[in-house]
Amino acid sequence: MNKLLTVLAAGALVAGCATDNQSSSGSSTSSGAGTTATATPSGPEAGTPEHIIITAGDREFFDTARFNVKPAAAAPLDRQIAWLSQFGQKAAILEGHADERGTREYNQALGDRRANAVLDYLTARGVQSIRLATISYGELRPAVLGSNPAAWAQNRRVVTVIE
Repeated sequence: MNKLLTVLAAGALVAGCATDNQSSSGSSTSSGAGTTATATPSGPEAGTPEHIIITAGDREFFDTARFNVKPAAAAPLDRQIAWLSQFGQKAAILEGHADERGTREYNQALGDRRANAVLDYLTARGVQSIRLATISYGELRPAVLGSNPAAWAQNRRVVTVIE
């Protein structure tokens, strides 16, 4: 008998916690940039920093000691260009990073070159330079901790951060 009451109480508790998702789906809001953004229950609001991460990606990766944007690996940047074109009032910071190998000064300069290479790529394809800024963190903000090739590969990057 106690087991039956416990099961019924648990069922009532679950039923009481259910919410009506219908009232929150599809609500329109203004993003302040003249663009109407729609919140969906399946993802972030359009035009937000989280939105670019999910829809376009926010990273470009580089080979060891390199800062050139390889044409074969430029697809994430092309998606970012489309996103930035869609949300024309948004600005971004391009954060350059390096892995832990090399001196602090070398990695700082390499991160700067990587961020500027992405800046050049984006502006050459129509993104206004006034909407973009660069900063280098060198080796100071690793995405992955570790002293191995897999960690180094994830740390050699430029991250596009929407303001």
